[in-house]
Amino acid sequence: MRDFRDAKAMAQTLRESLTTKAITISHSESLELVSRMLGVADWNTLSAMLQTGRRDTPVLSVRLNSSIAVYPAVPLRDFVPFPSATFPLFVGRENTVLAVNRAFEGAREMVCAIQREATVDEPQFANVYAVGLLAQLVELQRLSDGSIRVLTRGLRRVGLRSFAATNNGYQSEAFELPESPPADAPELVRRAIQRFEDYAAAHGLLMPDVWSFFDRTRDIGHIADTMATRMKLSVKDKYELLAILDPVNRLETIDALLDVSSCPFTPAYGATSRRALDLADRRRHQFATLEHLLLALTEDADAAPVLEACKADLVALRQNLTDYLDKELAHIVVETGTAAPTAAFQRVDRRAALHAQEVGNPGVTGANALVALFPETRSPAVRFLAEQDVSRWRVDKAIAKASAKDKG
Repeated sequence: MRDFRDAKAMAQTLRESLTTKAITISHSESLELVSRMLGVADWNTLSAMLQTGRRDTPVLSVRLNSSIAVYPAVPLRDFVPFPSATFPLFVGRENTVLAVNRAFEGAREMVCAIQREATVDEPQFANVYAVGLLAQLVELQRLSDGSIRVLTRGLRRVGLRSFAATNNGYQSEAFELPESPPADAPELVRRAIQRFEDYAAAHGLLMPDVWSFFDRTRDIGHIADTMATRMKLSVKDKYELLAILDPVNRLETIDALLDVSSCPFTPAYGATSRRALDLADRRRHQFATLEHLLLALTEDADAAPVLEACKADLVALRQNLTDYLDKELAHIVVETGTAAPTAAFQRVDRRAALHAQEVGNPGVTGANALVALFPETRSPAVRFLAEQDVSRWRVDKAIAKASAKDKG
């Protein structure tokens, strides 16, 4: 029988065997099937185990490269922490309170285990993922209702060999999961940071400390974990990022999640974008700016109703924008050529695609573009919207109300 380390070879053999029986499965599907055959929930978890010479299965023996230590443990229902992040935990379950008290009285280190299902009140080993986080207690506050607020700092990834309730609360046998050696991938770092900037702006995330950190470091693993901490993903998706031990692979996965090139413009917004460029061409402007775009959005099938729901005076808004384009942009008039969108215009398109993905739109609409305008706080376009008392909050509210009405 093959050793579990030959999982990929087993997957290939499985595919070939099924093909002879006229059954075709993909390579990824075969990896998932082999993972389950070895008693592991999914390939990402098994891959993490393979990188440390470890497997969690009641059928096969366990061999570890790292020493095992026993820690107090805390099961997390709907949260995935990452190394270096500081985060609060509110602890209320009896076994969790006992574990936190034991950790606070000892070395102040504990294992954070991520639950597979948030509905499980008394998790066992089978109910938590195989990769967790070793964390340090920074501060403990006992609340009046008997629960505990714990300020915690993530230290490093660990593999879980066990997780169980004892008389002293939850505890876990865990061992360190060493990351792959550092690698240099400047182009990947640059692209991921640029895409994350758009993502942060689209989601209204204000993180000045993060941007200064990115300027100071080129630690790919730390960059990836910093992004993953702040991204709005499901517990399963975040866990999959936690379980990737190769820093470059982890950042590549995040970069792919941030890539919005596959989200197309709807026909209506495609026409609006072309109309914005045409507004610039007719004035012989070298660039199409956000003011050209906003003027086009006032006639967009999706954006105009949102502006009206925000009580904007579209006639006055169009006049203000037209006056600005005709009187204030003389310095970008050229003799020949066609207008090119400014960097800000392109940023709005990327953020609009991110917003479309977030709200579940199959394509980018003018309403998504309207939302994506607001992070460009220095642009006259945003100032003209503010003069109409149109804010990001009011636009979000109008879009949500319209969506609820459509579903109703």
